Amino acid sequence: MTPVLRTERLEFRPYRPEDEDHFVALLRNEEVCHWMGQDMVPEADLRAVFRAILTDVYPTRRFDVWGVWWQETYIGHAEVKETGNVDGHELIVALAPAYWGQGLGTEVVHGLLRHAADDLGLKEAYGMVGAGNTASLALCRRLGFRPVRDVVGEDGTVTRMVVISTTEAT
Repeated sequence: MTPVLRTERLEFRPYRPEDEDHFVALLRNEEVCHWMGQDMVPEADLRAVFRAILTDVYPTRRFDVWGVWWQETYIGHAEVKETGNVDGHELIVALAPAYWGQGLGTEVVHGLLRHAADDLGLKEAYGMVGAGNTASLALCRRLGFRPVRDVVGEDGTVTRMVVISTTEAT
C-alpha cells in the first residue's frame, strides 16, 4: 500500500474517496495543465481516473500516488511510478498555483526522493519538465537533476527529461 509520507511541512496521504473534488479541481486548473504540458481533460475522465486510483492502482500496488497536504489543506498531487520513456521511475508533482514559489515544490521532490531511495530502493529517479517551464527547470537544477535528453511531441512541444541520483540528491 502507498505509505503516508511526511516532510517538515507536508503530509503525503494516499487519496481517500472524499478527496475526489480536490483532485479534479487541481487537474482541471488551466495553469496546472499548461505547465504539466497536457490538454484540459474532461471532468468526467478525471473522475474516472480518480476512481481507478482507488479501485485499481492502490489494490494492485501499481505505483505510489498521493494527495499532498499542508496545514490540512490540499495543495497538490505526487506520484512515483515507472516511466515508459526510459527503464526507470519518474517523479510527478503538480501543485496548485496558490502554493507556487514558497519552497513547497522543493519539499515535495525531497520527500519523493527519500521515499524512492529508502522505501523503493531506487538508485535514480527521472523527471519530465516542459522546456518552457523555467521555474521547474530551475528547481531541478538546484536539486541536482541532470539533463538526459529532449523529447519532442507530435505537436512539436519539447519536454526535458532529467535524472537525479537518489543518493546524491541535495
